Parts: sequence; C-alpha cells; structure tokens
Amino acid sequence: MRMIGLLGGMSWESSAEYYRLLNELVRDRLGGLHSARCVLTSLDFAEIERLQAEARWDEAGELLADAARGLEKAGADVVLLCTNTMHKVAGAVEAAIDVPFLHLADATARAVTAAKLATVGLLGTAFTMEQDFYRDRLARHGLTMLVPDARDRAFVHRVIYEELCLGVVREDSREGYREIIGRLVAGGAEGVILGCTEIELLVSAEDSPVPVFPTTRLHAEAAVAFALEE
Repeated sequence: MRMIGLLGGMSWESSAEYYRLLNELVRDRLGGLHSARCVLTSLDFAEIERLQAEARWDEAGELLADAARGLEKAGADVVLLCTNTMHKVAGAVEAAIDVPFLHLADATARAVTAAKLATVGLLGTAFTMEQDFYRDRLARHGLTMLVPDARDRAFVHRVIYEELCLGVVREDSREGYREIIGRLVAGGAEGVILGCTEIELLVSAEDSPVPVFPTTRLHAEAAVAFALEE
C-alpha cells in the first residue's frame, strides 16, 4: 500500500473527514483491520485565511509548497491538497515535489463526466466560485460551471467560514443551501459540485434534486485507488 500525504488543516474539520474517509475506504476494500497508510501535515488555517483575504497567493503557495516537501520527505508516495480553495496555488505545490499530486478538481471532473453531465453548479468559497482557477480546470474536462448570484455566493461563503470551519452545523443554513441549489438547477445545472471540503458536513445528496459531487469523498476515493493499485 502506498503512503498518502495529506496537506491539511484548511480547515482541520475537513481534514478530519479526509482521515475518516481514507481509512473507511481502505477497510472496505481490504477488510479486516486494514487502515490507510498516510502522513498528515496540518497548517494553521488562521495564517492561510489571512493570506487569502489579503490576496497574497504567492506567499500562500510558498508556504504550502514547503509543507508538501515535508510530506515527501516523510515518505508520502502521493500528495493531496485537502482544500478546494487553495488549489489556486496547486501549481506551486506540484512543482515542489517529485511524487504525484492528485488534483481535487480532476477527480471531481472525472466523476461528473462519468455521470454523463456537462453543466454543473458549484458551491464553494467566494474565491473558488468567483475566480478562474476552478472554472478553467473543469473546462479542461469539457465541463461548464455555473455559480450562484452575488447574494447567494455571499451566503455560501459566510456559512463556510463562520460556521462549518468552526464545526457549527445549522439547520437554517442547510435550508439556505437547499434553496440555492434549487436556483442553480433552475438555471440549468444538471448536477452540483460541493466545491468546498467543509460543505459535506452540511449538505448531502438528499438536499438536492440533481446529483451532487462531494469533492472530499471523490478526492479520497482517488487517493485510495492510487494507493492500492498494483
């Protein structure tokens, strides 16, 4: 079994989900007492969030690249960046290591295309919904991305940073997300990408009239497939 390197802490709430999913998936594949071989480096999200807010993306990329090098030195055979938003600096992370880097948006896009969908709504942080890095990555796979309007984007972003990243799950926020998903579907979305690793703490398939694509789970599945392939 290959060693999975997790670049996490952004937030630790979603990194805990990664750890749980990786171990459950390995157990389900191999049975018995099997669990995932993994190594985790967990960054201080307050420092990362400040760099995000100040648009100091190059500095953030250097910080994450250095952490990724540490994972490789610790024995990681593959590296996962356990956050959608920070895939804005995925290029810096990938360039810093010699082992494979599994891009979260690629794993998600493969699931969308396997479902034979072409147009998907995206829920995520304002950075992910409004900047081009995620849209462009999905476009490489032939996908069209729709995002909520400005008011809905602000709501989605606020819930992520002020609630989910702090471990707070509110029923009224879930209902708000359901309504936003409904508007995305009315606008032409054939499926919805849960494009922030914390959103899976709040929203599931039962909350959407169209298929949802949980990026944390899809990323973990891709990692386990890599770790266990012959």
